[in-house]
Amino acid sequence: MFEKVNPYHPDKIADRIAGAIVDLCYTKNHDPKVAVEVLIGHGVCHIIVETSEDISEREVSPIVRRIAGNVETDFVCVQQDRILAGNQAREIRCGDNGIFKGVPVTYEQNKLADIAQTLTAKYPSDGKYVLDGDKLIICQSNADEVELHREFPNAVINPLGHWTGGTDVDAGATNRKLGSDMGDSVTGGGLHGKDLSKADVSVNIYAWLKAQREGRPIELSCAIGDATVDGRPYSEIVEIARTFICARGGFEKFAEWGLICQ
Repeated sequence: MFEKVNPYHPDKIADRIAGAIVDLCYTKNHDPKVAVEVLIGHGVCHIIVETSEDISEREVSPIVRRIAGNVETDFVCVQQDRILAGNQAREIRCGDNGIFKGVPVTYEQNKLADIAQTLTAKYPSDGKYVLDGDKLIICQSNADEVELHREFPNAVINPLGHWTGGTDVDAGATNRKLGSDMGDSVTGGGLHGKDLSKADVSVNIYAWLKAQREGRPIELSCAIGDATVDGRPYSEIVEIARTFICARGGFEKFAEWGLICQ
């Protein structure tokens, strides 16, 4: 059983905005420190950023409009705590406590990810989908339901009828759709809106990649300040995650579908 939401779901819009702000910080510094929280809905996008970099509302507002449309931006940006910044000054060390479990992606999860991406290409608006064995549930906003029934004759489609979706209907927040992004993998934190020094990003990616490679669940834990995780220098894990994020096209593109995409 698996649920997938598309990049136009309000929670994913929040993830994408957070990811784009992290991308912005990486244009200013090879190893920035940044954490972003986004709450968006009903015409307003609230953003709080803690970062080592100098970013302004003038830079952030176009990002919000590009991803979310014509909404008001409520922007707060503060410098990262000086003590925490000082503790990371000499080397990249683990930026979080956490537990992480990477799990191989199943056939069912890959199948639903493929369905979700196919539908989103045709209907670029809010959508969420569930696959439970042979039972497929499609909730797709702004869709031609006759055409959907023709394409997926055995699916349950929009059981409450036509809907419009988006941030004018529902609010969205960062890291609220981790099940869609991670499947059976488990994390104590969130994937989105954070730089690579944060274990919530890098160790999650590392554990997930290792699980796919070895075909078995991978369980890891770490403490803030750790110099090694899974017997490897933490800096190596950060570079593995950097390569993965770059291959996806950056943090914003990663936020669109999370770890599970076809």
